[in-house]
Amino acid sequence: MEFRPCIDIHNGSVKQIVGGSLADKDDFAEANFISEKGAEFFAQMYKGDNLKGGHIVILNSRDSLYYESSINQAKKALLAFPGGLQIGGGINDKNASEFLEAGASHVIVTSFVFKNGELNFNNLEKLVDITGKEKLVLDLSCRKKENDYFIVTDRWQKFTQMKLDNKILDELSGYCNEFLIHAVDVEGKSAGIDNNIISILAQHKKLPVTYAGGVSCIEELERLRGISDNINVTIGSSLDIFGGKLSYNKVVEFCKKNI
Repeated sequence: MEFRPCIDIHNGSVKQIVGGSLADKDDFAEANFISEKGAEFFAQMYKGDNLKGGHIVILNSRDSLYYESSINQAKKALLAFPGGLQIGGGINDKNASEFLEAGASHVIVTSFVFKNGELNFNNLEKLVDITGKEKLVLDLSCRKKENDYFIVTDRWQKFTQMKLDNKILDELSGYCNEFLIHAVDVEGKSAGIDNNIISILAQHKKLPVTYAGGVSCIEELERLRGISDNINVTIGSSLDIFGGKLSYNKVVEFCKKNI
């Protein structure tokens, strides 16, 4: 299991938010932590610890007044750790190459591929033609509705008709290099992982999967490690570098010892 660190950017600042609170209206998000340091500070830290495969996520829409300032922060991070970080948030066939040229190792995509609640293979194939399978990460972040988990788009605000299950993971594994999956209902709450989602992910063996959401202690990392060697992990609000109680250094040490 690898530790994949994160840099979440909202309204031009590095933040940790409660995932389910994000709204485009008034650029609102319930923040757990707002950093006084820029995104490049965290990128340099991750570079120093040789933590490749982390992700930058732009949490503003392209229509937001803050979008450009968030993009500027992201590009500073890419410049600080070229080839070490992935980037997502508003990625499409028009701008994917721009971010790869700016230093991203991969682009992360959801909304462009899941249009109007459906999987749009035409858009997916457009992206693969531009990035290649090896530089594309599909974000299948999901929320619970009734007894199933459905992939959500547009900064986790809109439900698609696509369930997160082993069938969709297998179907999409031919188009990308890995999956990123936020358990949105527990994201930013530091109250424990979503075991139901982990059970779904553990069934998939074809590609690496990075899980995000609720990790709060080393014991949960031990549990994840025991469930599957195909699941990597990202942690945000729980870490002491983002105002939480879980030691960043201890997480780095644990995951490096257990690769």
